[in-house]
Formats: sequence, structure tokens, C-alpha cells
Amino acid sequence: MRLTGPLLVVVCLALFGLARPAAAWNNTGHMAVGYVAYQQLTPAVRGRVDQLLRMNPFYRRWLAMIPSTVPAADRNLAVFMIAATWADQIKSDAAYRDDGTQGGNRPGGPQSSRNIGYADMFRHKYWHFVNTPFSADGGARLPSVPVPNARDRITVFLSVLASSSPDALKSYDLTWLLHLVGDVHQPLHAVTRVSAADLEGDAGGNDVRICEDASCRSTATLHGVWDGLLGFRDDIASVIAAARRLPVAAAERTRVLDPAQWLQESFALAKSDVYQPPVRIGAGPFSLNSSYQMHAHQIAEAQIALAGARLAAVLNRDLGAPALRGTH
Repeated sequence: MRLTGPLLVVVCLALFGLARPAAAWNNTGHMAVGYVAYQQLTPAVRGRVDQLLRMNPFYRRWLAMIPSTVPAADRNLAVFMIAATWADQIKSDAAYRDDGTQGGNRPGGPQSSRNIGYADMFRHKYWHFVNTPFSADGGARLPSVPVPNARDRITVFLSVLASSSPDALKSYDLTWLLHLVGDVHQPLHAVTRVSAADLEGDAGGNDVRICEDASCRSTATLHGVWDGLLGFRDDIASVIAAARRLPVAAAERTRVLDPAQWLQESFALAKSDVYQPPVRIGAGPFSLNSSYQMHAHQIAEAQIALAGARLAAVLNRDLGAPALRGTH
């Protein structure tokens, strides 16, 4: 199934007009995860996710991004890809608000763990990651890992999809899952680096500065650099082309469907490949050499392809049984 040229351009222009707060993968990356996943869904599960996504309150907004002349089959693929960015879209939507503490990045109270569907107008930013700490210098005491987080939310949402819960709740949980499965395959969404100078951790590289030019007059965060490794493309045709060039995930890895293991893999990648020279202890700024950038790009491509394949696998598993379909 392919998107036509006009559709590709319109969808991407609408998406990239949105504000881009810090996130795991940017819109390009998340949409690529969605593209990979949609290709691997069974026909029955494709129909099921199409049905559930129609219940999202942004659905009409998503349709408005697509020309009316586009065939319905192509529209469903586009909606699925756009839906994978919804959990970031609400970060800049005035109808939603932050909760918890630290600018909404740390949970606080029972409402942080609730799963009530679209009536929940909190952004739940802390659902996007797991701040698993490691010590950069061997001497810092490691902080606790806040809960809820991406690991337990993915587990909760998958259990709902496999249950007889109402479709309205399944729709909400599905839309979050499209995003979170991508999130946890970004290495810096599984880690926080702790040191004697930063006892609370660097928030997955958000506190580490990277030079954007030779003079280092402009800087980005290490986290932001990794988010954008697939590029900031201004037409969705390029997003699709990039997704088609991704490496095929190894079959034995796509069969690993435990979210805890996904995060363990990302945590290991962060330690072994992200926090490596020229990224050193401290807040920087650091200048990334071409070797680091090329290697990072290869990791990002592999992780995005793997996220898409695993997303398809869990959806095929948990939405494939008619007996477990919810109520309308």
C-alpha cells in the first residue's frame, strides 16, 4: 500500500507545522515506526486499528490533512502514521495540561497512573520514558526510578487491548501505544546519566549540550540530536522513502515482545554507544565527529525498524482475537 504524492506532501506539512517539543524520535521517526508497523499488520488487525483510531478526538483533524481525492485505503495508512505522533501533539494543544511535577516530567499522585480514556486531559509526559540511572563516575548514589513510566504503561495498555474492555478505552490505549513503542526504542528514553556533579541525572541527555556548528555558537541537546537522526523532512514522501530504506529487523529480535527487555536493550545501547566519546562526563558542549554521527544514524535506523516490527507483532497478537473485542 502506497501513499500518493499529494497526500504525502499535505500530511507532512500539517505535521511539521506543529510545535516540536522534546520527544523520542521526532515526527519523522515516529511516522516511520508507524509505516513499518502498518505494513506488517494482518488484514484483520489493520481493519481493527482503523476502527479504533476513528474514535480518537483528533481523528477529524487527521483527516483534514489528507486530500478528499485520496483512496480510503491510503487514508487509513496515513491516519495510522499521524496517530503515532498524537502523544506529542497533545503537548502543545491548549486543551491538555501538564500534571505531576518538574514541568510535567515527573509523576505525582494517583492520577498519574489512571487509565480512563479520552476524558483524561493530562499530557502525562512521564509516560514517554523510563529514567533508569547509571553512574558515569562510579561514585554517585543512584536515584529511584519514577513510576508510572513507559514500561508499566505499555504493559497496562497491551493488557487492555487483549481484554474485553470497551473500545473507547482501547482506542485511547492504542493511540498511546503507537507512540510509546517507538519511544522506548530511542536509547535516551531508557536512561539518565548520574554523576557527582549531577546527582539527579541528566534526564536522558536533555541536560547535555551538543555543538551545532564549528564555532559552537549554537547548541542542541544530546537527546534532541538522537531524536532527529532520521532527519527533519519537510515532505512525507521523503519520510516514506526513508522508512523503505530502513534495514529489516532480524526475525529473532522481532519475536522479543517483553517491554522490559526492549528498555533493557535501549539502556545498554545508551551506555555503550550514546554516552561515548566525544560525549564525555559533564554537560558539554561537545562536538560530535563524523564517526559518531554515522554510527548513531545506523543505530537509529535499526531501532526504528525494530520498533515498527515489534509494534506490529504485539498488535497482531493482542487485537487479533475476535473473542476479545471490546464493547462500543
